[in-house]
Amino acid sequence: MTLACDTCSVRDRAACSVLAEADRAELSRIGTTRRLERGESLFFAGDSSDSCATLVRGALKVSSLDAEGTERILALVHPAGFAGELFQPFTHHDVTALTDSELCVFGRKDLEAALERYPELARALLRRSQEDLFAARDLLALTGKREVRARLAGLILAMARAASDSPCHPAERFELPLSRGEIAAMLGTTIETISRRMTELERDEVIRRTGTRGIELADPARLADLAQG
Repeated sequence: MTLACDTCSVRDRAACSVLAEADRAELSRIGTTRRLERGESLFFAGDSSDSCATLVRGALKVSSLDAEGTERILALVHPAGFAGELFQPFTHHDVTALTDSELCVFGRKDLEAALERYPELARALLRRSQEDLFAARDLLALTGKREVRARLAGLILAMARAASDSPCHPAERFELPLSRGEIAAMLGTTIETISRRMTELERDEVIRRTGTRGIELADPARLADLAQG
C-alpha cells in the first residue's frame, strides 16, 4: 500500500517532517504502508537487514533472548520513532508489535540513497536515533532503582511522555502498550508486585485506570516525584 503523507498522524514529528512538500512527495514514492497485528514481528534477529520503518501508529518492542531463553525488552518504539538497523547487514534484535500498528516501510538501499540526496533528512534521522537511544537508556536505568514503586512510576511517566504531542508535557490519558507480564519482566519483578503497586498508585490518586490498559495521570507532579525514587 502506498504512503498517504497528507493524512499521516506523525507528519509533523517524524524525521521526514524536515522535508519540503515536494521532497516528501518524492520520498513517499519509495515507501509502502505496512500494518502489523499485536504480536506480529517486523524484524527477526539474524535476518538480513534490508528495510527500515517509521512507526505511524501503535507501539513496538525491541527485544532479545538471553542464554536461558528469557526475553529482554531493550527498547520501545513509539509513533514517529524509527525501527531498523540502517547500516548493519543483519538485524541484531527482534522487533515486535505490542499493539496493532501501522508503519511506513522503506527498502534500506532506497533510504540510503534518499539520505544522500536530502542531507537534512539524514540529520533529522540522526537526531531521532539519538533521542530513541536516550529513551532506551532511561528505560534500562529504571531497573537500577531500589523501589518497584519508583520503577513503575518512571515507566508510566515515560509512556505518558511518549504518547504526548507536546515535548513539554506528558499525555494526560493514554493506553499502556505493555502487558503486566511485560512490565514485570522489564522492571525485574513479578506480575503480582506490579498489580499491587499499580493499585497503590490508583488508591493514592496518582493515576486512574480506565478499561484494560487505559491510564489517566491524576497527579503528574507526584508521579514525577515518585519516579525519582
